[in-house]
Amino acid sequence: MVKIVWLLKKADHLTDEQFKNWWLESHVPVARTAPGLRKYVVNFGRPDTLAGKPTFDCEWDGVAEQWFDNDEALNLAYSRQVSTEIRADTMAHVARLERLIVEELEIPIN
Repeated sequence: MVKIVWLLKKADHLTDEQFKNWWLESHVPVARTAPGLRKYVVNFGRPDTLAGKPTFDCEWDGVAEQWFDNDEALNLAYSRQVSTEIRADTMAHVARLERLIVEELEIPIN
């Protein structure tokens, strides 16, 4: 299994609500059609007033997680023509975007 973690900073011209609406109503319906996509999770940042908070605020407004069976499936999904259109739409709604390919290790909790 291959997992991508996307870090997104919303564009300055968008409110938090506009950013969420764009992501869920416009981006997700297209992104979830990627061939080979096994799981897609969207996480929105929220104000952190909890114990253990770092001394600085998080710079990201959201995180997306995508799972594919293998590298080939990921490459197929991201080399399709619609990926160019999705990327252009994304870049119109974010100020910054980073991608991290990760190896997920689930640690059992007793």
